[in-house]
Amino acid sequence: MSRSVLTKAFRLSNINPRKSSLRIVCLKGPAAANKRSINSETISKVTAKEKELTGSDEPVPGGPTAQAQKHAGDRVNRKVVSDITKGEKKVTGRETLVKGGPGAYAQSIATSASNPQPEHSGRLNSETISAITEAEKELTGQDKPVTGGPTAKAQSHTGEPINSQNLHDITEGEKQVTGGARVKGGPTSTAQSELAKSRKST
Repeated sequence: MSRSVLTKAFRLSNINPRKSSLRIVCLKGPAAANKRSINSETISKVTAKEKELTGSDEPVPGGPTAQAQKHAGDRVNRKVVSDITKGEKKVTGRETLVKGGPGAYAQSIATSASNPQPEHSGRLNSETISAITEAEKELTGQDKPVTGGPTAKAQSHTGEPINSQNLHDITEGEKQVTGGARVKGGPTSTAQSELAKSRKST
């Protein structure tokens, strides 16, 4: 074997493994996704249930599949369930949900005891503040929290245990967006509910 052939063989033996090692990439699959989120599996099931209602392979614009896709990656909360329910009503023309339909499926994800439940810490952490934000959105109809509103007040106490002082501040923020009144099921009630749940879990 000539020296040039040996040299080429040596170069190839050193270069190829290096190239192949660059192709080894560690990816986290969908199994790591939160089961309470709108992921590809959830959307597929909503689509299958929509097909059972419509008999069509194509999802209806504004229907349950379209509504689920709009919330891709989001946690299944009241807003998500409400939108999927509205989508179902659009394709059925009925005010009541179909048993086993897309709306009922979304509700089951949100309420099923088989899904892991968040720990109730009794603190103003990201989970609690997110719930306060959702409650504020229902009051204002806006996607963005109001400056000085309940979400802003809660964020100013991030990480603190829920107590009378920060509850008072959240109430003041709530009154700002409502015009002076507290609302049942509103941001302050949401924070108080988190505190109550944390006491029950201890």
